[in-house]
Amino acid sequence: MNVLAVGMSHRTAGLRELERAVVSVADIPKVLDELLHCSQVSEAVLLSTCNRVEIYAVVETFHGGLSDLTGVLARHSGTDPGHLSRGMHVHYAAGAVEHLFAVAAGLDSMVVGDAQILGQLRSAYATADKAGTVGRALHELVQHALRVGKRVHAETDIDHVAASVVGVAVADAERALHGLAGRRALVVGAGSMGALAATALRRAGIGEVVIANRTPVNGERLVRVLSEDCVPARAVDLTGLAERIAEADVVVACTGAADVVIPTDLVVEGMARRTPVRPLVVCDLGMPRDVQASVGALTGVTMVDLDSLGRRLADTPAGRHAGTAGTILAEEVNGYLAAQRSAAVTPTVTALRRRAAEVVDAELLRLDSRLPELDGSVRGELANTVRRVVDKLLHTPTVRVKQLASSPGGASYADALRELFELDPQAAAAVSTATADDTGTGETR
Repeated sequence: MNVLAVGMSHRTAGLRELERAVVSVADIPKVLDELLHCSQVSEAVLLSTCNRVEIYAVVETFHGGLSDLTGVLARHSGTDPGHLSRGMHVHYAAGAVEHLFAVAAGLDSMVVGDAQILGQLRSAYATADKAGTVGRALHELVQHALRVGKRVHAETDIDHVAASVVGVAVADAERALHGLAGRRALVVGAGSMGALAATALRRAGIGEVVIANRTPVNGERLVRVLSEDCVPARAVDLTGLAERIAEADVVVACTGAADVVIPTDLVVEGMARRTPVRPLVVCDLGMPRDVQASVGALTGVTMVDLDSLGRRLADTPAGRHAGTAGTILAEEVNGYLAAQRSAAVTPTVTALRRRAAEVVDAELLRLDSRLPELDGSVRGELANTVRRVVDKLLHTPTVRVKQLASSPGGASYADALRELFELDPQAAAAVSTATADDTGTGETR
């Protein structure tokens, strides 16, 4: 299937690039209309949130579709396509299906298991449907993705994985510092993970929290929550981080930026300013990494990161739920792709059966012309017998070819049928379209 997913998220682009690329709710219909007027695009859905902007489209060819989708995003964001592409991710065919299912399940979110993305994807689909940019392919794909997301949340406890990760990180800091009561914490990042970290620190009895964020107004929201719980807190921007590190006992970094936010030299400078000299715990919860890895080698610094946390959580309930979610995702991707491959051979099977019916009809007409005096009941019995013979001969190969077509590379079996029986691929496609539309549902997808 020619589905192409193009976009950027917290994993691939910096916040500035994301802010420029994100499409407002009011502008989405206009962008969808522009996409549908591209020569390579026949269907499109646009998913735009604070952490990602992605286009899912049915395209004629990979390279042509990529050029069209990148061009639309570049024009919207006022960015050169070449520059924009450096922060983009691209998934095609099976890769696009897997990516969308992962997004719907919350496995690609900044906070793993975030259920909000399901509502955002449902809204994106509804907007595209209203704009007339959804056809049969994306209708089936997005609806299946929504079911995958619901299944993952229903069958696992993935919603609590992020909270478990933060809880273990804060517990590590508590052990390293022999308690957090009265200590100072610096939380870099005011998103969902930052809120989880601030909550966990509050429960551990932290004495003061500084929320550092590129946009201080976002940090103010966390400050208000902490202040309601009588925890001294203030919001600052990202300038002067070395001074903030010098004041802190615990640093939790969770910005979701594409690049390192806290390099080693910044921590070295912060440690040099500390009076009196005391240990520092740095928890890097960013994905990708917010803190340069070499920070962990500095004297007096204890480093906790997602890699080490992931290994330790693997055998815990949280880790097992994440693993189960991944297993469900793989199962759903394989099942969906197998069904698509099997459906792709249906036009050929339909055309083969129609060809057989035409041959039977032609031979029965020839029989009528040669034996016009043949009794009607005998003629009817002969016709039924011939049709039964043809049906039985075709049954096993047509069922088997659908089974074989569901496996990777199965399209070759349909090609073989068309070649052996001289079936016209265009005629087969026409038969498929007629059959699919003649469902009595009134749907045109």
